[in-house]
Amino acid sequence: SEKDGIPVGCAVEMIHTYSLIHDDLPCMDDDDLRRGKPTNHKVFGEATAVLAGDGLLTESFKLITSHVSDEVSAEKRLRLVNELISAAGTEGMVGGQVADMEAENRQVTLKELESIHERKTAKLLGFCVIAGAILADAPEEDIETLRTFSSHIGIGFQIRDDILDLEGSEEKIGKRVGSDTTNDKSTYPSLLSLEGAKHKLDVHINEAKRLIGGLSLQKDLLFELCDLIAARDH
Repeated sequence: SEKDGIPVGCAVEMIHTYSLIHDDLPCMDDDDLRRGKPTNHKVFGEATAVLAGDGLLTESFKLITSHVSDEVSAEKRLRLVNELISAAGTEGMVGGQVADMEAENRQVTLKELESIHERKTAKLLGFCVIAGAILADAPEEDIETLRTFSSHIGIGFQIRDDILDLEGSEEKIGKRVGSDTTNDKSTYPSLLSLEGAKHKLDVHINEAKRLIGGLSLQKDLLFELCDLIAARDH
């Protein structure tokens, strides 16, 4: 039901936006452009940017607990909240961001880089997919397959992000290009070469498509999502 999917989707976007506000701060990636506009701390100051992120994070959970319909049981809401905490917290996005910062100024292995982006990017994307399946009462087996699917599209998303940082357009991306090189970050192109990174992207996208091929649910949007991630230019 869209009426239940929308507030849960908005909760994720609130967490995503808070993460971008904090990620752009001088103490982290120190970016002054986001989505084509000056970053939050450039407009409102660092203290307000920190608090804006704090507020978005805190309020996001209310959308799940209070804004879905009464048809969604308390048990299901609690499961959604727990899944979102795991995806966004120290086991997921926050932990991945810490590992990402610790990896600056040193070359990490491919396994380490995948672990960073599994937590930093893939788990939050995974929640988006899994939450829809939970709300729709999908079988547990399908939910776990979708969890693995999400890992592949999440890592694929990050590989494409690394590629765009080298050959993308600032006007389309809405942020500075080349910042990974400036911050001396390990990326898929730096480890595998640009062509190697593109091949690795294809591997993850093809595996994601293979996984959803056998599911009983409606697949068209998931296939479109795979193609969007693989070919996006912003």
